[in-house]
Amino acid sequence: MGEFVRLEIDQAVAVIRLDRPPMNALNAQVQDEIAAAAAQITADHDIRAAIIYGGEKVFAAGADINEMAEASYAKMAADTKRLQDSFTAVAKIPKPVVAAITGYALGGGLELALCADFRVAGESARVGQPEILLGVIPGAGGTQRLPRLVGPARAKDIVYTGRFVTAPEALAIGLVDKVVPDAEVYQAAREMVDRYAGGPAVALRAAKQAIDEGLDVDLDSGLEIERLNFAGLFATEDQRTGMRSFIENGPGKATFAGR
Repeated sequence: MGEFVRLEIDQAVAVIRLDRPPMNALNAQVQDEIAAAAAQITADHDIRAAIIYGGEKVFAAGADINEMAEASYAKMAADTKRLQDSFTAVAKIPKPVVAAITGYALGGGLELALCADFRVAGESARVGQPEILLGVIPGAGGTQRLPRLVGPARAKDIVYTGRFVTAPEALAIGLVDKVVPDAEVYQAAREMVDRYAGGPAVALRAAKQAIDEGLDVDLDSGLEIERLNFAGLFATEDQRTGMRSFIENGPGKATFAGR
């Protein structure tokens, strides 16, 4: 759909494919195209799950430094708002999303991967937030989404040092969810989303909303978000299908329509 970001749809799974060689640098055009792809996935009810993929060699090596090296405060205040908005559009896709990480996912590349629900990495992948080495800090979610995922102390270590984290360490600290041979990254991500593509789409959306929004509020407010989402699902066809199937056939055998 874009020059540097393609949206590939295979049955109920969409792939946001970054394609700006050699390192998928996330310039302004790429950011806009990512946001457009996320909006299409969100709006298309036939799409049940999504993958973010940079190709066999690299996920994304970060923002385009050439665009920002001489930028003013005023320009960067506006540019980072667009960058954050494009990534937030990915984070708010109301469907399961998996980032398939090969090679490097650095700076904005890691921040984009953090917007997915799950991350699969190749054995030789390297992730990190090296902005500190440029005299700045992460500006697209690295100081916010990363500590929510791995805890503040680990996030501070990664951000303060700017070091590259190996795939095994990323798995050990919960930064990625699965590590596979490099050649198997996309297939592993596909297998992960396929388990959701035939699931109860409305319930999956509700689960994602309850978890993500609940993390940003106090416990009582989070429980209210959960309660309302839970009750609302009793207006869906999938709730009736799932419960009838459980009664008649046992758990895990329902075929959902996604309504």
